Amino acid sequence: MVDVTAGLGSFSFETGLTEEEKEFIHLRARAAGLTFCGCAHAVFLCKLAQSLRCMIRSRTANRGSLASKEDRDLCVGILGMGHLGKQLLKSLLEKHSIKPSNIKISSRRPESTVEFMPAGVECFFNNSRLAAEADILFLCCLPSDLPKVCADLRSNLSKHCLVYSFTSAVPVSRLAQLLGHDFILNPQYDFVTGDAAEVWRSCIHLKTVLTDPLLIRASCPLTGSGGISLGLNWVCAALYSLLNICTVARLGSSDALCLINKVLQEKGTHAVELNAQNFISASCASSLLSGEPFPWISLTDAQTKDTPLQCFLSRDKPMRQCISAVYKLLMQD
Repeated sequence: MVDVTAGLGSFSFETGLTEEEKEFIHLRARAAGLTFCGCAHAVFLCKLAQSLRCMIRSRTANRGSLASKEDRDLCVGILGMGHLGKQLLKSLLEKHSIKPSNIKISSRRPESTVEFMPAGVECFFNNSRLAAEADILFLCCLPSDLPKVCADLRSNLSKHCLVYSFTSAVPVSRLAQLLGHDFILNPQYDFVTGDAAEVWRSCIHLKTVLTDPLLIRASCPLTGSGGISLGLNWVCAALYSLLNICTVARLGSSDALCLINKVLQEKGTHAVELNAQNFISASCASSLLSGEPFPWISLTDAQTKDTPLQCFLSRDKPMRQCISAVYKLLMQD
C-alpha cells in the first residue's frame, strides 16, 4: 500500500507544534536514544554471558566434569511487555544467538505477545516461574509495580540469577532490599549537554538501526558520542557478573581469569589482560590459590562503592579501549 502522505511536510509531527513546544523536540530524540542504548547494552551483556557460558561448557566437557545449570544455554526472562519490554525482545531476537525457545516472557497480557510465539518464544503470566527459570531476568515494569513484582520474585529467585532492572528511578540498594538479592544490575544513564542527541532521531524502528555502525559507536558504554552516558559503574558491574558466573561454575581463579580474558579478546581486540588484583584487593588476591574460585561479588556494592576494578579501569586507557572495541564488534557481528 502506498503512503499518500509521504513527503508532505504538513503531516509531520512538528507541524502542529508552537515555537515554545518545538524547544522540547530534542526530548523525543533523547527518549529514542535511551531505548536504543538500554536495549543495546542489555544485548551486549547477554552476548558476553552466553559466550562465557559456552567456554565454561566446553572446558568442563573436556575435563569430564559434572554438568551444572551454568553449563546449559543461557535462559533470558523478560518481565513486562510494555514498549521497552517489546523493544528488548525484538533486539534479542535480532542481535543475539540465543535460541527463541530460551527466552521466557511474563506479562499481565500474554495475548499481546502473540506475534512472537511463532518464533518459539514462551509467553505466560507467572512471575514466580520466570524467576525460577531465568539466568538473566530483565525487569521492564513501572516503579509503582515493583513492590508487587519483587514480592512475586523474592521466594523463587535463584541466588545465581542476574536481575537487570530498567527501573532507574528505584536505586539498586532499594531493589536489593525488596528482592533479598545482591546480584542486580541497574543501569543509570546521564545526559551530556549539546546537540549530540540529534544522532538518535533515526531510531524509529529499533530492529533496523541495531546494525547502524554510527549508532553503535554513539551508544558505546565507555566512549559514547551520542550525549547519553553510562560510565564505569555499569561496565564494572557487568565484568563482576562474569566473574560470579565463573564462581557459580566452581572454576578456579586462574581458569576464571583465562576465560574472561578470552571473552574480551575473542574478536581480535587489543591483547590487554585482567588479573586478580584488578577485581579484588591486593591482600585477597595474594592469598587466593589458582584452583580456588573467586569470592562472590555483590553487584549492589560494585555499583555503590569504590572497587579495585573501578580504580583500575579509570586509569587504564588500553583496557577501556579494549572493552569499547569488544562492544562495537559484538554489536556489529
